Amino acid sequence: MEAPWRWLAVCMLAVSLASTVTQEVCRARDGKDGTAGTPGRPGRPGLKGERGEPGAPSIRTGIRGLKGDQGAPGPTGSPGKVGYPGPSGPLGLNGPPGVKGHKGNPGNIRDQARPAFSAVLRNPPTGGNVVIFDTVITNQEGAYQTNSGMFVCAVAGYYYFTFQVVSKWDICLSIVSSSRSQARRSLGFCDYNSKGVFQVVSGGSVLQLQHGDQVWIEKDPARGRIYQGAEADSVFSGFLIFPSV
Repeated sequence: MEAPWRWLAVCMLAVSLASTVTQEVCRARDGKDGTAGTPGRPGRPGLKGERGEPGAPSIRTGIRGLKGDQGAPGPTGSPGKVGYPGPSGPLGLNGPPGVKGHKGNPGNIRDQARPAFSAVLRNPPTGGNVVIFDTVITNQEGAYQTNSGMFVCAVAGYYYFTFQVVSKWDICLSIVSSSRSQARRSLGFCDYNSKGVFQVVSGGSVLQLQHGDQVWIEKDPARGRIYQGAEADSVFSGFLIFPSV
């Protein structure tokens, strides 16, 4: 029984050795790598990926970076509203005196206009509110008109006008002036008389007049009764103080 098994083992060992010798004899060498082929065409772009999660905030170190370059100037803005005027500054120093001017020609007082008048109320026409002082005492250069009671300015300047009027009753009078450039102006004066005796109401004013301006005395229709008699006179006067430059 031992002989057959030994024989079988010897046979298998011989077959194994023969197979090993055969493999070693028939194996060839490895070949060289082939040349690279032509690159293929790019493929289609892939789909856009999903947005990633926001990153964690960085830690603040407190270190400031360098200042960047100045950017380009922006467009000009709209102008702002005008502010309130500031306070006036202190006065400056006086400038040097100017060159002395030429001496003017000597004046002649005879060439200066001298309008002046004074008139009393004796026999005035009735009707109307203008008090007409009909009798002239003085009327230099004829500026006062006895028919209308008006003083008509012929020389521009500053004038003084005054009146003194006698009455036994309540009376209110006004110095009235009118011009083309200004509205009518009126200065009123009143006197209240409860005893029925002679009393005088008076008034006066300095007025600046231009050529053609008119001045007169006007009464209140309800309280404008003036006494007319030989005992006393009512007077209206005016004259030029100095002409306008």
